[in-house]
Amino acid sequence: MEPSEGKYDFDWLERAINLAAKHHIVSVVGTPTAGPPAWLTQKYPDILRVEENGRRATHGNRAQGAASSPHYREFCRRIAEQMAMRFGHNPNVVGWQIDNEYSEMSYDEVTRQEFQDWLKAKYKTLDNLNTHWTTSYWSQTYDNWGQIPIPIGEHNPGLMLEWRRFFTHVWVSYQQNQIDAIRKHAEPRQFITTNFMGFFDGFDHYAVNESLTFASWDDYVGSGHVDAAQNGLTHDLTRGFKRQNFWVIETQPGAVNWSPLNNFLNRGEARAMAWQAIGHGADDVSYWQWRSALNGQEEIHGVLVGPDGTPVPFLDEVSQTAHEFAKVESSFRDTQPLSQVALLGSYDSHWALQFQKHTEKYDDIGLLKSYYSALRQISQSVDVVSAYAPLDGYKLVAAPNLNVLPKDLADHLLAYVRDGGHLVLGPRSGLKDEFNALLPQRQPGFLVDALGARVEQYYALEKDVPVSGAWGNGQVSVWAEQLKSQAPGDEVLLKYGKSNGWLDDQPAVITRAYGKGRITYVGAVLDDKLMATAAAWMTQKSDVTPVFGPVPDGVEVSRRVGPGKEVFVLINYSQENRRVKLPHSMKLVLDGKQGDAVDLPPYGVAVALDNH
Repeated sequence: MEPSEGKYDFDWLERAINLAAKHHIVSVVGTPTAGPPAWLTQKYPDILRVEENGRRATHGNRAQGAASSPHYREFCRRIAEQMAMRFGHNPNVVGWQIDNEYSEMSYDEVTRQEFQDWLKAKYKTLDNLNTHWTTSYWSQTYDNWGQIPIPIGEHNPGLMLEWRRFFTHVWVSYQQNQIDAIRKHAEPRQFITTNFMGFFDGFDHYAVNESLTFASWDDYVGSGHVDAAQNGLTHDLTRGFKRQNFWVIETQPGAVNWSPLNNFLNRGEARAMAWQAIGHGADDVSYWQWRSALNGQEEIHGVLVGPDGTPVPFLDEVSQTAHEFAKVESSFRDTQPLSQVALLGSYDSHWALQFQKHTEKYDDIGLLKSYYSALRQISQSVDVVSAYAPLDGYKLVAAPNLNVLPKDLADHLLAYVRDGGHLVLGPRSGLKDEFNALLPQRQPGFLVDALGARVEQYYALEKDVPVSGAWGNGQVSVWAEQLKSQAPGDEVLLKYGKSNGWLDDQPAVITRAYGKGRITYVGAVLDDKLMATAAAWMTQKSDVTPVFGPVPDGVEVSRRVGPGKEVFVLINYSQENRRVKLPHSMKLVLDGKQGDAVDLPPYGVAVALDNH
């Protein structure tokens, strides 16, 4: 696109767009800024990223440019603007993808100075910063802004959290630089998105998505096969970035080339993946890559067309799915998922837990998945949204990992409960303030009065501990908190059995009515059976009902709702045939007939339309 500085060649790209248009294919144009050319990195080596070890990235991979570099951003702005001038009014270009899979940060001196300036703008005075970070501990006190380092390895928790927030700021402004250049010349009808990587945690995705038209992500399995719960959770996470439908820009085309074992997906598995994406709110499913590159790092990555230009067998499955999409497109138009249950996400809390896990076994994403799997099994639809998102439409809100819980967020959650919502908190909730400092009150911090109870002590567990109570008998592992009731109206739902002496016969789960709603604190990591029982209790107490009705084990049901219609996607992830009874007779749009039941083979899919 830019073979030498200031010389642009878009003719080949326009030929490709025009050729696609002849076959009724519209194009999304991607800016090339994840791959700066060799002349640029050789002539201006300052634009290259510096690794944590102090070495500059070398040319020949990708994402070697420093997103924080003002010099590199200028080159990014220029190429984006030139592209927009050429394609911003092209009727066959429907949108733009900025860069590719944002990820790497630079640790150079310019970035460090930008970080220090950013901290100065936020904290105003060093006294303020020193106070919030308790820098008198271990002689960390700063008396000029230039002393503040980039945290590498273990460091002050306040500094580490702010570095991640600064990382977010860098990607927001890096992206906005290109958005502004494109919008200056492109028609408003052209959307702008980029491709995220699921649970990649380098930056706050809620913040980075604010200026995009919609969110997108890249759906790869790597080694092994699809974990339906994990994949569904990641779809719902991505949908929650902007609380609207999303795109899957890249999907695994059978196999990849970067995993320890690059096995091929089973026949029918990729079709099931594509339909699951649609069921969870995707409006597009695309594949990387179309045809093999003859050389380069991804030359034996999965494809749809081989290096000779003829189809590989996998293209048949993609083609079948595409024809099915075309057949039912009108049924899905203007629809989106609608959930009674939400899970709350917080990058601040995730980072804080990662910085100070206290036990290497603690897995906050695994805990989130545990709640998700159990709750979705019952409700059949779950939103995963920012902890600050509007909550008034949900009957049940679960927050398994709100370790960082400042006053404004606590007030937001309390308003939801007072108005009739049911809030469920997981272990380690409400320990930290917005500066990653310990709150002066016990957990769950500003929510103690509403809960009428507090955490007396937390314990990293060496072995499983028995629990029993209203949810039955089971085991908790990894982490356990000793709760203490402090107010009338508290109900203890689980107690610990014999353990370390401290936990014996102490409350593990407490619930209390508050305002028009309810608040529940789960102070331990429950086993799968207990989690299922807990989810049944949570949904029953919150009056959450399944959106479809009972389905056999291994079958996932998803619903999208639009004006005067509901459309359900049924997928059989078990390795046995399954018969699914519909709530009543519906139109089976893939088969073009009416029915009250469907038979699904392994990886089988059915789409049922219910018009109102």
